[in-house]
Amino acid sequence: MSNKLSNQFFKEYGLMPVQLNLATDDEMTLSEHIEEFSQRLIFGLVIISIATSSCFVGIKDIVKIFQAPAIGIKFLQFAPGEYFFASVKIALFCGFLFSSPFLIYQIFLYVVPGLTQKERKIILPLVVGSGILFGIGLIFSYFFLVPAALNFFIAYGSEVVEPFWSFDQYFNFISVLIFATGISFQVPILQFILGFLGVITGKKMLKSWKYVLIITTILAAVITPSTDPITQILMASALFLLYLGGAGIVVLVQK
Repeated sequence: MSNKLSNQFFKEYGLMPVQLNLATDDEMTLSEHIEEFSQRLIFGLVIISIATSSCFVGIKDIVKIFQAPAIGIKFLQFAPGEYFFASVKIALFCGFLFSSPFLIYQIFLYVVPGLTQKERKIILPLVVGSGILFGIGLIFSYFFLVPAALNFFIAYGSEVVEPFWSFDQYFNFISVLIFATGISFQVPILQFILGFLGVITGKKMLKSWKYVLIITTILAAVITPSTDPITQILMASALFLLYLGGAGIVVLVQK
């Protein structure tokens, strides 16, 4: 009886362990799948709301973190409420980032029961690796790409214009750059999936490095919101190194 109550508790709050779902997946009807999906969706929205509210409470400290790369820049408010709405966007952005591990975990619990035994052994390392690469991409962008882009723009017009920036536009710039970098760091995950499915071998990936170098250069120009060459070179170099690393991993796994 206690096991039954425990299982019901986990199911209601979207925390159903994988082994419980695996055992009952074959017996679940379409309505039960829809109910489980709605429960996990509601749980995800609650987590995002809590994370966003927490970020909004400490928004001043978070704003200082975003302003840190812009050394010597004075930010202005060009419209009533501009800083307030920018603060809301920052809270939503950070709330989504902080709650993403919980959201991915809910998706993982929902999808795993429908996978084969072989796919289940692969999906967990992929999810963990994807999260780690995304975090590395955020750190790389914040400490390298953002300062490089800002320094370029500041130095370029330092003798002509005084650098007074809109905080809202500044946040839009760095948030796009940071998030795009985190997404672009998923290249090795994509390579591993293609290698696992047998679409392409690791050796062919390594042989295509010349074409990949051109493609990464173009992607860097598209992904980065700035047009400065330093940021694009850093992004292209990171993507190319990630590709080589992913190809090497695929070669080792296939061997």
